Amino acid sequence: MTRQILSLLGATIALAACTVADPTVVTRLGANPVVSGGTYSSGGGVSIAVDVRENDGKTMLCGVWAQSRAQSVLTKRVEPKLLGSASVSFGDSVLARGLLFMPEVDPAPDYAGQEARCLVTERAWQAGDESRRPQIHIPAQVVHVESDEMGGFAVTFRQTGPGAGES
Repeated sequence: MTRQILSLLGATIALAACTVADPTVVTRLGANPVVSGGTYSSGGGVSIAVDVRENDGKTMLCGVWAQSRAQSVLTKRVEPKLLGSASVSFGDSVLARGLLFMPEVDPAPDYAGQEARCLVTERAWQAGDESRRPQIHIPAQVVHVESDEMGGFAVTFRQTGPGAGES
């Protein structure tokens, strides 16, 4: 019995060590956020806007994302997989893998001033960082597959730049 309790306790501690703390910083994106995203082969797409700034000597990543209002039903609810596979790099550092902490906003021509959630990273803020621009990476991927006895098709996503559009 004691051995089982200790095993369970050890597993719980190991799982807790793997979890990422929820971001607690909320702020507005600056005047010139980096925006990228991509499109689905079935139409529509996603845009991600990010801003990087200093917070208590550390590098803080802030961002939002948007999806097209008009897109195939086949791409509804694929965003967790898509955002989960995305990353943001800054210089030689990867600031975040998985952008699920970012809130969804309405598609817009400009994301400056949007209320964003932020992740304070372990990377120290360095001289010259204020002039550097982060890069958003979203791997190409298959987001939906459908097949029957007559054949099948797949819906893919490719990073092509901002893809949410305004409609």
